[in-house]
Amino acid sequence: MKVFLTGAAGFIGSHTAERLVAAGHEVVGFDSFDDYLYPSGVKRTTAATLLASLPSARFRLVEGDIADETAVATVFSSHRPDVICHLAALAGVRPSLAEPLRYTRTNVHGTTVILEACRRHGIDRVVFASSSSVYGVRDPVHVVAFREEDPCLHPASPYAATKRAGELMCSTYRDLFGIGISSLRFFTVFGPRQRPDMAIHKFVAAISSGRPIHVFGDGTSRRDYTYIDDIVSGVVAACLRVEPGAYNIYNLGGTVTTSLAELVSMIEVVVGRAAIIDRQPVQPGDVPITFADVNNAARDLDYSPSTPVRLGLERFWEWYRTRQTA
Repeated sequence: MKVFLTGAAGFIGSHTAERLVAAGHEVVGFDSFDDYLYPSGVKRTTAATLLASLPSARFRLVEGDIADETAVATVFSSHRPDVICHLAALAGVRPSLAEPLRYTRTNVHGTTVILEACRRHGIDRVVFASSSSVYGVRDPVHVVAFREEDPCLHPASPYAATKRAGELMCSTYRDLFGIGISSLRFFTVFGPRQRPDMAIHKFVAAISSGRPIHVFGDGTSRRDYTYIDDIVSGVVAACLRVEPGAYNIYNLGGTVTTSLAELVSMIEVVVGRAAIIDRQPVQPGDVPITFADVNNAARDLDYSPSTPVRLGLERFWEWYRTRQTA
């Protein structure tokens, strides 16, 4: 099949492109190379690697903004994709508090542009990247695994709200126009090529060079860290199985929670150096825990995460070291 992949030069997008091409599919990548969260050169380097390593007959990359209706329509008209894998977004909870309008433009308006292009060009299969942040604040003492049936009425940040709004817009386009959509709620994805603004990347970089790390709160907050290979397996399965007229939401997580303190300790062991910890107050928008119930994804997508956090950290460290010495 031919897949139109937004965010193709990003962390999850680049791995997804490689997996789809390896499986014999054709990928038309689309990326704006936005430099808001980190330098665009990081994504341009990733893009150059993809273009050099993937066969040109099955991978091409177009630079463009998902909020640009003309640019999106041009690609749809030129390439006629079978499936849309919409991963592009402005990510990050804390930055969204500073610039909610920017997040709304990309994540809500941009997603609507993609859906409207699907309607106008008769494309009826879409995979949409959502986020575990839509679940909002949960009591970490009595928490149970997050299930997709939760109404998610209280997102704790503008970023989370834009992702929930994207889900609702997807549901509306299914109801009105019969577009089949699978919304995937990602739980704290990490691994090689992880964005440099994310915690694991920042911690590894700082600890390995002897610099302090900023730890927000007392270290008891917990996350369901999910290794990139497991996430991509879920994304590719969703692209293959999304059906016209169906709307489904799937959690894609690791199914195990790890405290911030435990994460730092594991990184110390993997890197072989003690962390210098600079304690900071809990930040607005942060949630105390994320925890995925993946039964629906296991049933429909054969999703079965298999990479423990420690092993994922070792793989990330190996990638990071290689990159530093290259």
